[in-house]
Amino acid sequence: MTEQQPLRILHCFRSPVGGIFRHVRDLVEEHSKAGHDIGILCDSSTGGEYEDSLFDDIRPYLSLGLTRVPIRRSISPSDIATMWDTYKKIKSLRPDVLHGHGAKGGVLARLAGSALRVNRYRVARLYTAHGGSLHYSRSSLGGQFVLRMERLQEYFTDALVFICEYERDTYTRKVGRPRTKTKLIYNGIGERDFEPIPTRSDAVHFIYVGMLRDLKGPDLFVDAFAKTERLLGRPLSALMIGDGPDRDRYREMMVERGLGKRIGMLPAMRVHEAFAMAQNLVVPSRAEAMPYIVLEGLGAGKTIIASRVGGIPEVLGPDSAALVEAGNSDDLARVMAETLSTPDWHARTMPKPEAVKAVFSSAVMARDVLKLYHELVDPARRSGNARRLVNIS
Repeated sequence: MTEQQPLRILHCFRSPVGGIFRHVRDLVEEHSKAGHDIGILCDSSTGGEYEDSLFDDIRPYLSLGLTRVPIRRSISPSDIATMWDTYKKIKSLRPDVLHGHGAKGGVLARLAGSALRVNRYRVARLYTAHGGSLHYSRSSLGGQFVLRMERLQEYFTDALVFICEYERDTYTRKVGRPRTKTKLIYNGIGERDFEPIPTRSDAVHFIYVGMLRDLKGPDLFVDAFAKTERLLGRPLSALMIGDGPDRDRYREMMVERGLGKRIGMLPAMRVHEAFAMAQNLVVPSRAEAMPYIVLEGLGAGKTIIASRVGGIPEVLGPDSAALVEAGNSDDLARVMAETLSTPDWHARTMPKPEAVKAVFSSAVMARDVLKLYHELVDPARRSGNARRLVNIS
């Protein structure tokens, strides 16, 4: 990895939370250790103390620094000013690679990179959707607009990186067959994530860990929990761990159903702390790409119960008994009850850690991403068409 010239790599994304942030942090650490200069550009208005602590963890690897600008989730007129400000900041960093993650990050990286190219500056422009715009339906006007914009942006893209087969297939079905270079590179977790985490003496029966918004299914978790109690005929305990816009609504939902004392709520925390609180991890998402929480849970030796969405079947297996119908709290409750009432359910259902490690390793992910960067950058360097910003105002 270090035989080739070092690269200047800038990752662009909107919100420093969840799977995208985890994905970028792993790439930052691996590529910095390999001798490359790395930077991050992301939103300044999202994230809290927990996310700040994660930034502190990777700050030593950010030789190009951490740049934060206001980036709204929805499209607005303010995006024009944001784009200009972002372009100037990116230009000053002189990157070889601009890698956009998520819809807004993809727009910023590809448009800024294309503007630099107009000024005879050669920069590789990559995009990883991480679900994002691919969750939209072609049957809605809003979805048609977003997906057509994805198609248009292919003209400003040197490579599309898909994090699972599901994402690649969904892109082809909703956007169209890609007209630029593509690469399938699975999300991965590090060596330190493949260590069993024992449960505490005061562990609960189930935990939900993630964003508190309907797309991730916390409401389904609450509904299924109540149904699981009825199926088993006894009270249970659970925790919802995370932050998000719908937190108060879920709290009210639990209180109204008389579950306020049996389902606790805690703010976002490091996953190894959360995993110590239960053996059974529920992932009730309505839509996903390749969620890290499933990989992290398996690495920690947890029992996973998850919706059959996105790339999750590629991890657990297409016929896994741990998969439930998305949006169906009855099916979710059925499997939650089975995990508590069936001996050896975990051993018979969960994939072996070594099988997960062989495919979903952050070292393999970082190696393959870096190889793709070099495939895009090195030919331009050899032809003498590399960066030329010296005389550009």
